[in-house]
Amino acid sequence: MEFIKVEGYDGLVRDPNTKAIININKDDYEKYKKQRETKLKEKEKVEKIESDVNSIKNDLDEIKSILRSLIDENKSRWNTIRRYF
Repeated sequence: MEFIKVEGYDGLVRDPNTKAIININKDDYEKYKKQRETKLKEKEKVEKIESDVNSIKNDLDEIKSILRSLIDENKSRWNTIRRYF
């Protein structure tokens, strides 16, 4: 079967029957797959970092809440003690 070269692209040809464009350059294809894999790993890394940051935010909110409760409790105790003196 004869393929038609795609003008301006050395590694691409067109199938005259299906009109599909086919990449005949395996090196370019492997390079594309590596780039895609790298981007996917970067995206997963960013999502993991976002998840970790959200978890830390939730932990900090919980710690703040506990500290506020302790402060309020201590204020109440202090006020009770002051009444006796």
